Amino acid sequence: MKVLADPSALSPTNGDDDVLQVIIETPAKSRNKFAFDPEQGIFSLKKTLPAGMVFPYDFGFVPKTKGDDGDPVDVLLLMDEPAHPGVAVKARILGVIEGEQLDGKKKIRNDRLVAVAIASQSYASIQSVDDLPKKWLREVGMFFVNYHKLEGKEYRLLGCKGPKTAKRLVTSSQAK
Repeated sequence: MKVLADPSALSPTNGDDDVLQVIIETPAKSRNKFAFDPEQGIFSLKKTLPAGMVFPYDFGFVPKTKGDDGDPVDVLLLMDEPAHPGVAVKARILGVIEGEQLDGKKKIRNDRLVAVAIASQSYASIQSVDDLPKKWLREVGMFFVNYHKLEGKEYRLLGCKGPKTAKRLVTSSQAK
């Protein structure tokens, strides 16, 4: 008997192209990395980060998308309090952190959308990644560099782009 809906099969926009539906995998401040396991239809523990390293913000994915790495498009979600794995959050796109990972000799694009929860009060005035402090972008970028280093992969930041580029990424990832 199947009780829960498959979150990866939900609509990416839920009827409104300006609002993303983000499925939370890993809550902010967690050392545990959770991931949706489509074979079992559940969220499972993928790994644990080393002591002192935590996810800085909620981390999730956009349903019915596929990035160049073969996974759904990742989202770093700004919101007031951490959510739980499996929760769907309506969000507004702020931009994209463009990146490339080196897996052996193969280079793969692995971009991360940056979005703000519609229900957020603390981040409500932010409209674009350009509204975030440069220091914030450097720190988040270093998190991804170090996160990939733990997996034996090299990650290189290519830059940050605004909401228009991020929306094109979502649209193109739905066609894959």
